[in-house]
Amino acid sequence: MKDKPKIVFVINYFYPDYASTGQLLTELCLYLQHDFDITVIAECPPGYGGADAGKGRVLRDRLENIEVVRIRLPEVDKQNKLSRIKYISTYFWFATYQLLKEKNTDFIYTISTPPVLGGLIGTIGKLLKRSKHIYNIQDFNPEQAEAVGYTDRKWIFNIARMIDNINCSLSDHVITVGKDMQETLDRRFGGRKQIANTVINNWTNEQEIVPLAKDHPRVAEFVRTHGWENKFVVMYSGNLGLYYDLENLITIVPKLKDCKDLVFAFIGEGAMKSKMQEYAAKHGLIESGQVCFLPFQPKEDLKYSLNAADVHLVVNQKGIKGVSVPSKIYGVMAAGKPIMGVLEEGSEAHRLIVESYCGNVAEPQQYDDVASRIRELYELDAIELQRVGQNGRDYLEKYLRRDVSLEKYRQLLLSMVTPSSSPSMLPESR
Repeated sequence: MKDKPKIVFVINYFYPDYASTGQLLTELCLYLQHDFDITVIAECPPGYGGADAGKGRVLRDRLENIEVVRIRLPEVDKQNKLSRIKYISTYFWFATYQLLKEKNTDFIYTISTPPVLGGLIGTIGKLLKRSKHIYNIQDFNPEQAEAVGYTDRKWIFNIARMIDNINCSLSDHVITVGKDMQETLDRRFGGRKQIANTVINNWTNEQEIVPLAKDHPRVAEFVRTHGWENKFVVMYSGNLGLYYDLENLITIVPKLKDCKDLVFAFIGEGAMKSKMQEYAAKHGLIESGQVCFLPFQPKEDLKYSLNAADVHLVVNQKGIKGVSVPSKIYGVMAAGKPIMGVLEEGSEAHRLIVESYCGNVAEPQQYDDVASRIRELYELDAIELQRVGQNGRDYLEKYLRRDVSLEKYRQLLLSMVTPSSSPSMLPESR
């Protein structure tokens, strides 16, 4: 007889991957490991395991009490659609195969990555293994792909939406990460079917990410290393991907050239990085020091890099409202830094900024307005700027603590083990 119910997480990214979902779900699995027998199926990061890791398709290891099945995937060029398709399809088939090999599985937990197929893995596993399926939607697709015009073939979007609706319908519980996303789930079914679902927001570790002054030794070192002494730094830290309109937002930099000490720092990697670098180089923005690009920073150094900024950009492309919530907002709020949100009114991140009074907001694609709103923050005195940032930290400590979100997950899953404990008792459940 098993001591604990078994959950298989099929989650694409996992420790030590830098992707935000990888970090979040690593923390979730570690939190749940004492109540559940956990196996994780995820991508194997390039070079992971070193020379002793072997050359097979699958690498197995452990993280504390968690068994980890890592799948080696082909290298992906995120700007090449065929390369992305090859990468995603390889992950889908091998992750599904590894899931079906698992024995005595009580729960299958999948996320919406890769788009639609992440949920489909759970649907296949549920039907063939008769396990319960928890579907965590971090991003709604095909809505996200539609927003950026990924293809003009509408029939592809229609088929994808039909498949993902099946994933939602057959799941035992859907988890979304924002109230606006819960509304999107409701709209998909138009009242025809009630999907058991709960809103549980993402988080950061607010005990690790804390406000630090710029004269803190490690923050000062980071600032000095990159030549930002006596500069006003507007920072974007995260994925430089398709869904943020960063390749167009960078064009506001020349509008602020009269702000002589203003620097835009873009930290991260992604499909749009090379395009942004080309624009910056063409217009002399790197040479002039107005723009700089840095790679992802190690997790242990994140609190120093975040605190090196005066203002942080939290952005989404137009059409992303109700589709995705930028997780970076929680880290910025934890660091107590003001936010310049380029977000649609009514979206989850927009709501957080407005309710907490922790920054300015502008609508996506309204580039002149974005520049004006940044200028407003730039012109605040140091004390007022600090107060605005502290508002975000105070709000996060009151409403968005990491332990609260993790415990909501734990209680939801335990309630599904013991049906008498209804998940409807959880906040934002339906």
